[in-house]
Amino acid sequence: MQSECKYSFLEAKSKLEFLCAYQERCSSELEKKLYDWGINQEDRARLLSHLISNNYLNEERFAEAFGSGKVNIKKWGRIKIRQHLKQKRISDYSIKKALTSIDEDTYTANLQGLAEKKWESLSKERDSYKKKVKVYRFLASKGYETDLLRECVDEISNKNSKE
Repeated sequence: MQSECKYSFLEAKSKLEFLCAYQERCSSELEKKLYDWGINQEDRARLLSHLISNNYLNEERFAEAFGSGKVNIKKWGRIKIRQHLKQKRISDYSIKKALTSIDEDTYTANLQGLAEKKWESLSKERDSYKKKVKVYRFLASKGYETDLLRECVDEISNKNSKE
C-alpha cells in the first residue's frame, strides 16, 4: 500500500535532480523511490520525463557506469553484470553497449588475478582436480564466461603443475 505523500511535486523534483547529479541512477530505482515517497502515478511519470529530458537520467550512461564500476571495483564478469542490469529493467540495447565498452585488458587481468589468488588460497588442497573445480566455481560465481574460465584455470593449473 502506498504511503502518505512526503514531498510536494517541486520538492520531489529538486530531490531527484540532486540524487541524479550526485550519482548515476536508473529509472526503476527512482520509480521505487517516488512510490515510497507517496507520489502518485501521474506525477511520477512527469518527474521521470523531466529528468530524462534534462539529461539527469540516461539509461545508457547508467549502464556504462554500472558496468565499468563493477568490473573495476568488484571485478565482476559480463554475465553477472548483465543479470544485475536486467534486474534494474535496463534495455538490451543499453546492456549490450555497456558490455562492449568494458576494457578487454582490464577484464582479462581481473580474471587472471582472481584465479591466481583463489588458486593460492587453496594451497592445502592436494587433489588438483578438486582445486580446479573450486577455482572454476568461484570464477563462475563472479560472472565470467565459461570459455574464458576454462582457458584461465587450465593455464594456471598447467603453470603450477610444472613448478
